[in-house]
Amino acid sequence: MKDRSLNMERPIPFLLIGLTTILSLFILYTLNFVTEHDIDQELLLIKPHKKEEDRCDLFNGSWVPDFKGSMYTNSSCATISTSKNCFRHGRKDRDFLNWRWKPEKCDLPRFDAKAYLDIVRGKTLAFIGDSVARNHIESLLCLLSQEEVPVDAYLDSEDRNRVWHFPVHNFTLKMLWTKFLVSGEERVINGSSSGIFDLYLDKVDENWARELHGLDYVILSDAHWFFRQIYLHRGSNVVACVYCNVANVTDEGVVFALRMAFRAALSHINQCEKCEGIVTLLRTFSPSHFENGSWNTGGSCSRTSPYSEMEIDFGGYEWEIRRMQVEETERAKRKGKSFGVLDVTMAMLMRPDGHPGAFWGNQWMKGYNDCVHWCLPGPIDVWNDLLLALLRRLPVRA
Repeated sequence: MKDRSLNMERPIPFLLIGLTTILSLFILYTLNFVTEHDIDQELLLIKPHKKEEDRCDLFNGSWVPDFKGSMYTNSSCATISTSKNCFRHGRKDRDFLNWRWKPEKCDLPRFDAKAYLDIVRGKTLAFIGDSVARNHIESLLCLLSQEEVPVDAYLDSEDRNRVWHFPVHNFTLKMLWTKFLVSGEERVINGSSSGIFDLYLDKVDENWARELHGLDYVILSDAHWFFRQIYLHRGSNVVACVYCNVANVTDEGVVFALRMAFRAALSHINQCEKCEGIVTLLRTFSPSHFENGSWNTGGSCSRTSPYSEMEIDFGGYEWEIRRMQVEETERAKRKGKSFGVLDVTMAMLMRPDGHPGAFWGNQWMKGYNDCVHWCLPGPIDVWNDLLLALLRRLPVRA
């Protein structure tokens, strides 16, 4: 019985080996099928995912913690103007750099200087606007300098109109300064500046208009100069005013005056016969965050962290300006040329911590806080994350 028993058990190891081999081959085949199937599914999902990303609202979201910090520092970027160099002037807290903008239904990639310069290779892009537009372009210069250091090609006597060139990519970047987008003059009373302005709605500011035909991309913005006494002219008639009390002239308010200026500027771009293929992005209103007063009555901005969505006012004048800008852009789109919106208002309403405040180093205005412009590096850098995302959505240009 013993031998017989041994004879019966001897085939079992060989049987197990055979079964193990068959099972292994089955598992390998199954894994291979699943892997290939998954890869096929991923390939199938690439295009729908990209379409979904293209449809994603980049401008509706919140700030979330991100301890990667800024992509540059105030010492690594040589083009930061002194008034935006907050750390140089004594700002100690750095937590305001540890946040990133997260759209509600997608992710916003960090700025990629190489990708940006590849998109604009051989092109000319101009920022048309005031000192906040200059703030924006300085952020862009800091980010692009990580890939290629630009050449300073032009600087006017007032350091308002600037040109930088990126020779490796044959890309030209311009700052075209304008206070009101349309032609404007400050009234002189008894030989002194009055702070009262006359704007002419049927004539755009030549400082940017004469450059328009040579541009491929325009980033258009304006607003903060309109918060003062203004008279709006059409032809020989005064049609409205802002902050005035004059008989037979209606004070239509800041938003109306801004609407008329943007409408004139966008119409001029649409009517430019030598501007074939030009792409214009209107950058929406960038809010200030003065607390306990305005700029000249002791207002300050000393917060060190963002607001939540629940803390911002969607019924304020900032949102009204933003809504008007979106409406005027949509109106311009119907006329023919390519227009879009670089909508920064919601994101920046949440960032009272991003301004220079007391740390702007102005020797002639000591005691005043800058709660209009933005520290570099700082939250304003997200404007260029958004700008690159919009440029990626545009058709490839020859």
